[in-house]
Amino acid sequence: MRSLIPFRDINVHASASHYAFTSPSSPSAQTLVVERPSGDLRLNDGALLGAKRVSSIAGILGMIKLRLDKYIIVINKAQPMGRLKGHMVYKVISTEFLPLRERALHDPDEDTYLNLLKTLLKTGPMYFSYSFDVTNSFQRQAQSDPSLPLWKRADDRFFWNKFIQSDLIDFASGAASGSGLRGGQQIGADPFILPVMFGMLRITQTRIKATPLTFTLITRRSRHRGGTRYLVRGIDDQGHVANFNETEQIVILNDETGDLGGFAGGRGMQNGKVGGNEGYDAQVMSYVQTRGSVPVFWAEINTLHYTPKLHVRGVESAVEAARQHFNEQIKLYGDNYLVNLVNQKGREDRVKKAYEQMVRILVSDPDEATQADYVTDEKIHIVEASQKNQKYDRLHYVYFDFHNETKGLQWHRAQLLLDQLKQGLVKGQYFRGVDMPADAQGRLEIRNQQTAVVRTNCMDCLDRTNVVQTMIARWTLTRQLIDVGALKPGESADDDKAFESLYRNIWADNADVVSKSYSGTGALKTDFTRTGQRTRAGALQDLNNSVTRYVKNNFGDGPRQDAFDLFLGAYLPSTSITDTNLIFKDRRPVLIQAIPYLLAASFFFVMVTSMTRTGPETTIWPLRLFSLLWMVIGSWCAHFIWTHGMLYVNWPKLNTPRWAQEGYHETMGSVLQNKVIGNFVLGHERGSSVGRVGHMEEGKKRIQ
Repeated sequence: MRSLIPFRDINVHASASHYAFTSPSSPSAQTLVVERPSGDLRLNDGALLGAKRVSSIAGILGMIKLRLDKYIIVINKAQPMGRLKGHMVYKVISTEFLPLRERALHDPDEDTYLNLLKTLLKTGPMYFSYSFDVTNSFQRQAQSDPSLPLWKRADDRFFWNKFIQSDLIDFASGAASGSGLRGGQQIGADPFILPVMFGMLRITQTRIKATPLTFTLITRRSRHRGGTRYLVRGIDDQGHVANFNETEQIVILNDETGDLGGFAGGRGMQNGKVGGNEGYDAQVMSYVQTRGSVPVFWAEINTLHYTPKLHVRGVESAVEAARQHFNEQIKLYGDNYLVNLVNQKGREDRVKKAYEQMVRILVSDPDEATQADYVTDEKIHIVEASQKNQKYDRLHYVYFDFHNETKGLQWHRAQLLLDQLKQGLVKGQYFRGVDMPADAQGRLEIRNQQTAVVRTNCMDCLDRTNVVQTMIARWTLTRQLIDVGALKPGESADDDKAFESLYRNIWADNADVVSKSYSGTGALKTDFTRTGQRTRAGALQDLNNSVTRYVKNNFGDGPRQDAFDLFLGAYLPSTSITDTNLIFKDRRPVLIQAIPYLLAASFFFVMVTSMTRTGPETTIWPLRLFSLLWMVIGSWCAHFIWTHGMLYVNWPKLNTPRWAQEGYHETMGSVLQNKVIGNFVLGHERGSSVGRVGHMEEGKKRIQ
């Protein structure tokens, strides 16, 4: 019988010629064999003789080919996170790389590739389930075909390991065998394909007032245009935007399967429940919000200054990409309420105006309205179509001057935005489904559907966005609970102090996870999200996070971006054995590399001389002269680094942004004109080229 869900238990058997994967709980299932060292895939009826059992694993994350070898990445430890309608959800805790070659070949680039991937997998929060589709919202699951294998039902945007599962997917679908030859569909491979989601997931058994419920928050990060804060901004040619996340808030009533014991979805289960529920059908209510970067071509370029350079290309050049983006958003979510929270003054104003110009181009006969108050001349700015003539007229642009309206810790004024959105929130509804009696597949009977989404953004889609999404989700939760009778009209979800504390902390945890995956630190303003007020400790934590972001974004995001590009398939390593160039080698002139060390040495010598004790008859002018010399050297080094910051930013080596390469060349040109070291740098660089900062010839960028 065909298995539609992945195997829960897999044994790995290894020999010199192959790896074999079997499921001990499914003895009649075929064995997946990966030939060594070619990586060819095949299915075998029954176990293979001569293969030694190595370990038991939780699943196969995927296969990836690097410079010299291909590796099978397996999940060897997973942590149960809780149940959703009886289906256990797990978090990936640790992974292991199984090389296909019998003896590992050591290569500097290969070792760096592996370290990048291992660091990403160690720090990236990834979740999966054997019987529940974590990549899809409840509404999309209710509309999907349950006769398809789990991986075919997965949302392509949130199927985080889809690229490294491509070998197995091609094999299962018959697109190609391991040798590259097309073959028939291999349905026996379906249970070995395990979709994994990257993001945040929290499942909590709680109650509000007297009503017990399961409260769940899931944030799914898109695998398209994945990357770090300043290196990935705006939109790409395929319509994918940076830092796109879908957040689903779920409430399950009459849920009898929320504990951590046992396994749901197996034999003897109906509707995802164990036993009866005394006439009370479980019902699910969920509400989805999205966030994503402003859909125009723009970038912020690090130069070691705290505020990067902002570049915004002409809006007309991004119209086609924006159309692709909103085609998908409208198809998936219906009406889009585009909440823009960037500042209307200063450097961010250019991004605000570009977004508004894009909306004016997309909608037909745009109608605009502006509201002012005593704080700002443009408290709220609305752009939407005056008539509904085409699909893009389902876009409703709402600008809110968040920075000025909430200045002075007046966070309650964000309610002004909610008041503006309430009509759209009521019209857009939320999803509500009830268990279908005697349905063996556990499907939900759809009672209500969400027909609109609020798409929120600020510059990073992090801190301001978190505050607004939390506020909208709380209002919707109150509305849901009133609709089902758990709350009386006029009551609010935050009336229950114990639940409100839980709610605030879960949303603050969500803010931290989304922020850490993009910016490298936890979110700002989470003290307000957790406690409802700004605190001195929270302000100090925000200062610490801001400083840490500056350091990581300038000196640590290059390798992080390389890891994303490798794992997601945005970069394919060269497999040429004859190509011996070291892609991760620092190719800057030695003198340029030495200046930070010279700065550190000058600081050391100045500190030593200032702390050196001298006798009353000791001649001190040589010591002072020595200290003065190093102070001059140190000052010059600091000034040089500050004015030539692009040379010291840790750029990604695999897919170096074009603007980073151009900036590097421009900065290097100014160094060559420097009267102090220009001739020395030029002499050192004779016969070499600075044009390899991107190292694009080592591999190739994969266009998705």
